[in-house]
Amino acid sequence: MSLNTEIRNQYQPVIGLEIHAQMLTNTKAFCTCSTDFHTPANTNVCPVCLGNPGVLPVLNSRLVEFIVKMGLSTNCKIRDKSIFARKNYFYPDLSKGYQISQFDTPICYDGHIDIELKSGASKNIGITRIHMEEDAGKSIHDFSDHETLVDFNRCGVPLIEIVSEPDINTLEEASAYLNKIKQILVYLEICDGNMEEGSLRCDANVSVMLKDAKELGTRTEIKNLNSFKNVTDAIEVEIERQIEIVEAGGRIDYQTMNYNAKDKKTTPLRSKEFAHDYRYFPEPDLVFVTVSKEEKNKIGSNLPEFPTEKKQRFIKDYSISEGDSTVLVQSKEYASFFEEIIRSLKVKNEKSFNIASSWMNIEVGRVLNELKTDVSKFPVKPEKISSLIDFISEGKINKNSAQDIFNEMIETGKDAEDIIKDKNLIQVSDTDEIDTIIKKVLTESSGEVERYKSGEKKLAGFFVGKIMKESKGKANPKIVNELLLKNLTEAN
Repeated sequence: MSLNTEIRNQYQPVIGLEIHAQMLTNTKAFCTCSTDFHTPANTNVCPVCLGNPGVLPVLNSRLVEFIVKMGLSTNCKIRDKSIFARKNYFYPDLSKGYQISQFDTPICYDGHIDIELKSGASKNIGITRIHMEEDAGKSIHDFSDHETLVDFNRCGVPLIEIVSEPDINTLEEASAYLNKIKQILVYLEICDGNMEEGSLRCDANVSVMLKDAKELGTRTEIKNLNSFKNVTDAIEVEIERQIEIVEAGGRIDYQTMNYNAKDKKTTPLRSKEFAHDYRYFPEPDLVFVTVSKEEKNKIGSNLPEFPTEKKQRFIKDYSISEGDSTVLVQSKEYASFFEEIIRSLKVKNEKSFNIASSWMNIEVGRVLNELKTDVSKFPVKPEKISSLIDFISEGKINKNSAQDIFNEMIETGKDAEDIIKDKNLIQVSDTDEIDTIIKKVLTESSGEVERYKSGEKKLAGFFVGKIMKESKGKANPKIVNELLLKNLTEAN
């Protein structure tokens, strides 16, 4: 499916995202069953989360603490008093026939976050509400074309649902918003953000309207998108589908859609439900949820430094580039690892900070990709990397030697200093010694010197190569270039 660009540009997509995040509590929302994802199917269950007759749910207080953290971090208002509701519907993996959620009194509401775009601009995206609910089980269709298996382990796992305003108008904005929400959740340590394991899932509400229209188009909701790519791909496909229908004179139905990543198609699942279809009513077995001003202040005073603020601090305190800072703050652990390197440096100046940020993003990043691991399991401790960076910033080793040393540190666990001593890798910075080597090389290359004097300036690289070879790679390149130019100028 590919629309004519001219036609596509006549329409304005309108997008809202509903993000479901599993909370990192040890037990479920209303019972003491474990939330461990890796246990065998149907073992983390009890009469409460299965909804057996006569059972009474008891609210997990950590769920309330976590959602208030998220609400405060996204500039939401926090209700002093909110209630739970029963959301009634039938589905094979919802054993009790209803889901405990919140309806007309979500605990967090009227918030917003700012997203950063590639152009350097920022955009404010409103957050309608964030509410608490329990997860349903999981239907498994992979083992048979004719049967569905059900795993109830996920029943009752605590969720928060973050519902945005329809303020998103491009795929870039959708991706930036989802990434920002994920970053906040992970920085707060209330969700691991693992979309593959279902810890983070997204529904996308999509409509289109002519750019000069005053009313929004009819929206559809694409359910259960479990990767950043699927979110943007599904939205793009649905935008094009809707524009084609409107251009052909048809109308968009208010529907729930499924996205098939293999075929890159959205298809209707069912007519979209209205609130009355769920027969919401207050949950009779749970009391009001109250959050005092003192509790809000206590939670608010313990919020972490978030990526945007951390990025600006890195730029200000360490004089590193915006690009390097953006990469460094993508993960809380990654940023912490970098700052541990900084704290352990003997020489703390702009030069060493820039070497550290470059080394972190290039060399550490490379090894993480090769090992397919995260920075918490990196084989070399930050303080050992600091020692290597000290040698580099002080000019005691050159870049090529540093990379070899780093690779050996990864393989053997040895300290940089021990490797440098064992292999005699200390860089030669003695000007007299380097000048002697340069004069020897120029004497042995008299023909090339004459050609250089005749205008073949590119031969400077040839001389540098010979000098470095003569010094066994240990001559300081900066001093080599300075003294070589001086010698060649004098030769003229």
